[in-house]
Amino acid sequence: MTNSKIKIVLGSSSPRRQQLLKLIVNDFTIRVSNNNEKCSSIKPKDLVQEISLNKSNDIPLFPQELLITADTVVALGDRIFGKPKDYDDAFDILKTLSGRIHQVYTGVTLRSIEKIDTFVEVTDVTFYELEDCLIDYYITNYSPYDKAGAYAIQEFAAVFVKKIEGDYYNIMGLPIAKLYREIKKFTSNTY
Repeated sequence: MTNSKIKIVLGSSSPRRQQLLKLIVNDFTIRVSNNNEKCSSIKPKDLVQEISLNKSNDIPLFPQELLITADTVVALGDRIFGKPKDYDDAFDILKTLSGRIHQVYTGVTLRSIEKIDTFVEVTDVTFYELEDCLIDYYITNYSPYDKAGAYAIQEFAAVFVKKIEGDYYNIMGLPIAKLYREIKKFTSNTY
């Protein structure tokens, strides 16, 4: 997909992001940020861009490398849902999203020695009304504590989803279609 001289680096330890990147990039390495994901932004779009950029700036980069970092949040209006702290938090998040349309925002940063670019992808997700017993079953059996919005669409939580508008893979944490195009654009003028 890219110039063979370019070495792709994924700045994430997320198995989901690694799996998704493999759909468009055959060979890449992993280099993880120690960034604590703190930021000053309060709007979902700004927040994911800022965190993605902060992660990128925290990872060392070498010539001929293209670093990809990302951050994903779930939002209902301007209310942001990150990873739940515990069972009660996960339950409250899913109860709040029940029967409503929410947005999944992913900010992605592409960085080389020469330049940097950040973009955001947004996907609308409509949930069915969720019964308390269904929410409990999901939390108890699927441990959604490492997932923004307390759910992973590629797991049992797929039964929550009535409708998706936008990139399905964005909900998993990496907007593959847009990322593919952005990498091609980014690298066409770089090397």
